[in-house]
Amino acid sequence: MASLRPLSQHGRIVVKIGSALLVERGELKRDWLDAMIEDLVSLVKAGSEVIVVSSGSIALGRGILGLPAGPLKLEESQAAAAAGQIALAKAYAESLDRFGIQAGQILLTLGDTEERRRYLNARATIGTLLKLGAVPIINENDSVATSEIRYGDNDRLAARVATMASADCLVLLSDIDGLYTAPPLTNPDAVFLPEVPRITPEIEAMAGSAGSELSRGGMKTKIDAGKIATAAGTSMVITSGKALNPLKRLNEGARGTWFPALATPATARKAWIGGHLEPRGEIQLDPGAVKALQDGKSLLPAGVTRVSGEFSRGDAVRILDPEGRDIGRGLIAYDHDEAVMITGRNSREIEAIVGYPGRAEMIHRDDLVLDDAISG
Repeated sequence: MASLRPLSQHGRIVVKIGSALLVERGELKRDWLDAMIEDLVSLVKAGSEVIVVSSGSIALGRGILGLPAGPLKLEESQAAAAAGQIALAKAYAESLDRFGIQAGQILLTLGDTEERRRYLNARATIGTLLKLGAVPIINENDSVATSEIRYGDNDRLAARVATMASADCLVLLSDIDGLYTAPPLTNPDAVFLPEVPRITPEIEAMAGSAGSELSRGGMKTKIDAGKIATAAGTSMVITSGKALNPLKRLNEGARGTWFPALATPATARKAWIGGHLEPRGEIQLDPGAVKALQDGKSLLPAGVTRVSGEFSRGDAVRILDPEGRDIGRGLIAYDHDEAVMITGRNSREIEAIVGYPGRAEMIHRDDLVLDDAISG
């Protein structure tokens, strides 16, 4: 079954690490981190790309700043995050450096995945880090996020990152080895579920409440993450991270609950672009550009003959053929005024025209979908 493939057979993997696994009494569990990084490097050497979504900055900062146990005020949490994030990033960088691999830190807020301009920027940053052989280490930007705009837990953040990065697998390392029909610590009749083909109301009812004071997420947030991930083409697994080398264990068949993707990341993304975004403008192409798109290539400015509408970078636009027929949708990489300026021009001219080294593509192939009638 596709969802039960060994972890190493997935092409792009997001690994979410909770605070309770990484930090104990305000101090980093260095042995655990080093063992997890060993697992991660093994996956990279086997050909997978790995992105880490890590909690822990507030828990670590609490210890660094000497803050007391118990609930923190918002400004105390933000201060703890500011101090803890430096130490956390340093620990990841040092652990990866033992293998000659660079870490790249990205701090995200909810707006970075909801507002399309910032979404494209974050997606491009993740993709570029992976292309350069670095490992993106992502966390919610707790030092500035407020209770109104924050995710509230890194399970949902990890799911958003997985969909943004078109990952085909999301691993939630937890203090429990998967989903049970009831909380196993309090109900001896609880039954373990090795696979959940679809998240139904009955499955949601099985989710418990939040766990320890270090962890804002419980099983409910993991099920919420599963709904986000599987709908976007990403399989998800919940497994225990308490022992050393949790990814190696999972790859070798350790227990976990798998949630199979309902589509592939590519088809889910194409469906989102093609059917869920309201176009803000139109881009008309010459015959050569239409042929290039049919061959699976990106849209370059040289193949564009006309631009219309009022759109900003990241908005959806209609793609028209030379006769003005609607042949698809895409996310535009330039604001309207810049798109007009570079229409019909060679990509090498972009910097001289707009004043900065913009992207070579007006619409990247990953950000466009053609109607079935012409896509073949």
